[in-house]
Amino acid sequence: MTEQTAAIPKGSIVLITGLTGYIATHVARQFFDRGYKVRGTVRDLSKASWLKDDVFSAEHAAGDLELVQVPDLGAPNAFGAAVKGVDAVAHIATVANFDPDPNNVIPQTVSGVVSILRAAAAEPSIKQVVFTSTAGTAVMPLPGASGHIGRDTWNDAAVQAAWAPPPYDASRGLVTYVASKVEAEKAAWKFIQDEKPNFVLNVVNPFTTLGAMLHPSHERGTAGWVTGLFKGDTTQASMLPSIYYVNVKDVALLHVAAVLDEGIKEERIQAWAAPCNWNDILAIMRRLYPSRKFVDDFPESEAITATTDDSVGLKLLKKWAHQDGWKNLEDTIRENLSGLP
Repeated sequence: MTEQTAAIPKGSIVLITGLTGYIATHVARQFFDRGYKVRGTVRDLSKASWLKDDVFSAEHAAGDLELVQVPDLGAPNAFGAAVKGVDAVAHIATVANFDPDPNNVIPQTVSGVVSILRAAAAEPSIKQVVFTSTAGTAVMPLPGASGHIGRDTWNDAAVQAAWAPPPYDASRGLVTYVASKVEAEKAAWKFIQDEKPNFVLNVVNPFTTLGAMLHPSHERGTAGWVTGLFKGDTTQASMLPSIYYVNVKDVALLHVAAVLDEGIKEERIQAWAAPCNWNDILAIMRRLYPSRKFVDDFPESEAITATTDDSVGLKLLKKWAHQDGWKNLEDTIRENLSGLP
């Protein structure tokens, strides 16, 4: 089968920010598999040694992985040194601690995006940039969400809610995170419009990302909601009773394709596989582990009926992985639980 022509040649260096993160490790693995080198930013080199020692030990042995420390993604010129000599950037790092105070999340997230785009614009070697946003920039991921999500649909209600007066109780953490991504993605597109840099920007907007974890620390993210439920903890799953899932490997592939595909320019790529709820996931767990006792089903919740045009994402999955459609939910949950006792 004829190999696809890529926007950057094999052996090029791709900068991936926040490389210790769940999606970022999968993005790196797929770039390695395609013959690229990765420079990854981490907040603390001393706490990220597992990337070289464990997850990417084979690639590191071949000299394909370099780590650089960027302790504060919102700092002025935070990425000035990290972008030197790279050919593409996947900006995945974000403030994802669900701090309910917007002052601690939104300005830092926005400045991080603007900082890396400015650094990329000043580095002549950079041809492609992909930014990890979220489906939440267009629709609040809550039961009953409806309507069709288009290229210019924005979740401005989340921004308004995030900046509402205090108290900033913990329940506001999700809306503040979503608002930070709304503001950051808008800032990214504004930068492209105003500055007209020499690189191409694409954005990937995943819904709830589930699937295989490459390191135990990834249980802190959405994949950990599945493993938590497996162990009987319903705390995180209860936050979002209804979801659209998407497999992390599909999300990673879309990042890779958004960098490599010469025909994809200034796309907002929605990564939504299918709507489901936690009872669907519990049913899968019961099929996979028939001798294990699980928690009772959750109360029925209203489904998310919002729709979007996912044709770009599906086209990229087909073109770059010869894959027809999104990975299914049962395989996603099986992968998510792999390695658990």
